[in-house]
Amino acid sequence: MRRAGMGDSAPPGGYVASGYSAYEAENEHLQDGLKKKVEALKHLSIDIGAEVKNQNSMLKSMDSDFDSTGGFLQATMGRLKLLSRGSQTRIYCYMLLFALFVFFVLYWVIRLR
Repeated sequence: MRRAGMGDSAPPGGYVASGYSAYEAENEHLQDGLKKKVEALKHLSIDIGAEVKNQNSMLKSMDSDFDSTGGFLQATMGRLKLLSRGSQTRIYCYMLLFALFVFFVLYWVIRLR
């Protein structure tokens, strides 16, 4: 059985071989482009994973640093509270002696000019 108007050279199914090969070539070209994009996404996701691991390690080290700094600040605050509970007269005497010392040093520098 032959179809009317097709001739002997037409392949079964009624499509032209040259048109089929053009679609096949275009599909292969698009497939290669898609393959390259998938590979790029794969490399990008691997790089993102490595960056996340790096950032997590940095955050862990910062967390331990902040913990040690917090302990240091708590110890300092404890010392300041202990100092504030103590006698204020001794602190005032030290401040007065320091102020007098600074005054005499400035007086001496100005007088030598």
